[in-house]
Amino acid sequence: MAQNSAIRVKRIYEDPSADDGARILVDRLWPRGVSKERADLTEWLKDVAPSTDLRTWYGHDPAKFDEFSRRYRAELGDDQHAEAFATLRDYASAGTLTLLTASKAVEISEAAVLEAVLTGDPIS
Repeated sequence: MAQNSAIRVKRIYEDPSADDGARILVDRLWPRGVSKERADLTEWLKDVAPSTDLRTWYGHDPAKFDEFSRRYRAELGDDQHAEAFATLRDYASAGTLTLLTASKAVEISEAAVLEAVLTGDPIS
């Protein structure tokens, strides 16, 4: 990654800021109540999001986060997710990257897992 790159996680409902860099929505579903203009996205990478089965199983239950993280990291290596994850890695290498999610608890969201993987936690 570039020396000056930064990766951050924000809720898509927060206002865009000038220092967001590339703004990438990493949810599979479009967030309710957000227009495409207000989102101000660089890209929507829905193929990097957890599978529907995994997302449904997890349900943002904090007690399941560690297992969700393990399963999601495994998914990132499969054919369905690999190309989108490579695109995300390219954005991170180019400079500041803001991962956007509609999750109320960003610290236990797929965006938090992606941030960890992009900043050096290996995909298991």
